[in-house]
Amino acid sequence: MTGIWGILNITPDSFSDGGRYLDLDIAVARARTMRAQGATMIDVGGESTRPGADRIGAAEEQRRVLPVIEALTAEGIPTSIDTLNADTAAAAVRAGTRIVNDVSGGLADEHMLATVADLDADIAIGHWRGPSADMYARAQYTRIAREVASELRDRVTAAAVAGIAPSRVILDPGIGFAKSGPQNWEVLRGLDEIVALGHRVLIGTSRKRFLADTLDGDADQPRRDLATAVTSALSARAGAWAVRVHDVAATRDALAVTTAWDGA
Repeated sequence: MTGIWGILNITPDSFSDGGRYLDLDIAVARARTMRAQGATMIDVGGESTRPGADRIGAAEEQRRVLPVIEALTAEGIPTSIDTLNADTAAAAVRAGTRIVNDVSGGLADEHMLATVADLDADIAIGHWRGPSADMYARAQYTRIAREVASELRDRVTAAAVAGIAPSRVILDPGIGFAKSGPQNWEVLRGLDEIVALGHRVLIGTSRKRFLADTLDGDADQPRRDLATAVTSALSARAGAWAVRVHDVAATRDALAVTTAWDGA
């Protein structure tokens, strides 16, 4: 069954849950809940990548995330680290993280790929065309699914040159990053282009604006979570290895229904 990554944002400014989990005890409790609901991985992030977000320093990012990762590791709860910084990636792995989730695919920090090559961790490489502050200006494509697949293939090659074996690579087509709403749907419809590259594929649609736009433009959080569960189930059918979500329980149920429908 497709894995579920539960999102744990240790940030004051993430678009849907900023500020909710800055306290260590509250963050750990949230991770425990998601794990009990069926999360196979807790994706811990200390820097918002929402559209228009400003960058923060690695020191502040690590101050936010490392105590959480250490606490979860002590409880045997697996974590990934959602970061653009090589230093944070290394510190998180030392604290017990198993996967580095870099939405920039190593482009935001020139040291990321070389750093991960020397770590005992896999890497999720996201499709990215620039920082959140101006990414929509770069959303120019002709055949988007094919171009995203090609650009991800280039990042896999760069990872291999840095010393990261293909078996350690997970691919993320970067839903919401440098893509308009209609372009996000095109990528999802063309997910077979990314799956065909032969790597594990991670999909993250959770609560993103393009889902609200589909639901009359004013969908509240429960409606976005339902839409997320549907897109996650459809992504699983299309070959996704894991999905990254805020609402683990709804996604677990959607995946279970899809699996039953398919007779698995």
